[in-house]
Amino acid sequence: MLALLFKNFIRSKGTKIGLLFLLCIGFISLLIGKQFQDKQQNSIQEAAIYQKEHIARNAEYHKDEIGLLLYYIKFSLVNNTLPINSLAIGQRDVNPSIQNVTIRGLEGQKYDSELNNPNNLLAGNIDFSFVLIYLFPLLIITFSYNIISEEKESGTWKIVATQSQNTFKYILQLFYVRILSLIALLTVLLFTAVLFLNIPLDQSFFIFYGIGILYILFWFAVCFFVVSLQKHSNFNAVILLTIWLFLIIIVPAGINAFIVNKYKVPEALELTLQQRNAYHEKWDMDKNETLEKFFKHYPQFRKYKNSEGKEFNWLWYFAMQQMGDDESAVQSKELEVKLEQRNRAGELIAQFIPTLHTQIQLNEIAKSDLRNQLLFLKETTQFHEKLRLHFYSKIFENAPVDQQKWEDFKVETFTDATTISFGKAFLPLLLFILLLIGFGWRNFNRNVV
Repeated sequence: MLALLFKNFIRSKGTKIGLLFLLCIGFISLLIGKQFQDKQQNSIQEAAIYQKEHIARNAEYHKDEIGLLLYYIKFSLVNNTLPINSLAIGQRDVNPSIQNVTIRGLEGQKYDSELNNPNNLLAGNIDFSFVLIYLFPLLIITFSYNIISEEKESGTWKIVATQSQNTFKYILQLFYVRILSLIALLTVLLFTAVLFLNIPLDQSFFIFYGIGILYILFWFAVCFFVVSLQKHSNFNAVILLTIWLFLIIIVPAGINAFIVNKYKVPEALELTLQQRNAYHEKWDMDKNETLEKFFKHYPQFRKYKNSEGKEFNWLWYFAMQQMGDDESAVQSKELEVKLEQRNRAGELIAQFIPTLHTQIQLNEIAKSDLRNQLLFLKETTQFHEKLRLHFYSKIFENAPVDQQKWEDFKVETFTDATTISFGKAFLPLLLFILLLIGFGWRNFNRNVV
């Protein structure tokens, strides 16, 4: 029976067109992922080459004054990009994966990003997660909305009912054939991605694959429930498309608007301007007052004295830079806290919205979510502080430039060590699937097919 049902299903021209269309879009998404992956790898390689040449060139031009040299030199920190990130680009197309910073004021540099076409950012990338979350459900709806109603409307259902000993089992077999076809398509695309994008077959990949299967099963469960109401095909199609529109577009947009209004964050641009204004104000302030604030922050540098009679010295200059960061620290912390609150609120609400939950989990697996970006910003702060502590004493003592081991300063990499919870990833989807199947089964039992 299953073999016959599968032949009848796959023989349909609409089925072939639908599967072929989704397969082609899936391959296009892998090509887009490959382009993104190559761009990231090229950027990292170029950053390493640039930093080496940049430091060597400036060390040659500014041989006599290490303070002036370190005014210009930039050091790079890379947010490690996993191969699986090509399947779920997430926030990586908006937030930079490389931070280039000098030891001057950090807040004016932390939120720098690449220049991108706003129209491209608005449209977003058609990565694999987009294909899975947006397009797979449409094909599932197309295949499932008229499983019973079409035969009832054509008058052939009574023949099926008399020839089948168990009509409910027959309905399950119809769904089974369609589920198998979509999971097979998902499997082909993902294992093609493994070969094409060099994705390792590790825990992250199989959790990604598992979430994809559960997401497909969720939409089949939605269709199963709607079909169990035993309405006309037009009714089923309208209801299912309304549910798709509601879960994919309307609810996420509403939740985003709610979170943005509830946890309002200060603009990063305003924070940058505040840091710069705080720094520029110090040019007109008493130098000793600025230095005293600096020594309270770094008491270990109190032994260095301001050069009397000089209008400018590097101790005072970098003290001004530090004070710009210190005076914007409250706003910087507020921004960090608000973004963390947004992230936590989004993850909590998403547990009750399967589409949102799937998107967040896929991004979390790929290390392209908001949590990863916040961790990267924290690591940037620590990286910048480490550079300051290493170079401040050398600047204040005007250490010889040629005695520094500049070749030791390589591009550093931040690796997100956040672990993935199986329960958090799978449980919400499983609960919704079981709930919808339970209600659908009850409807079928209540209204004999």
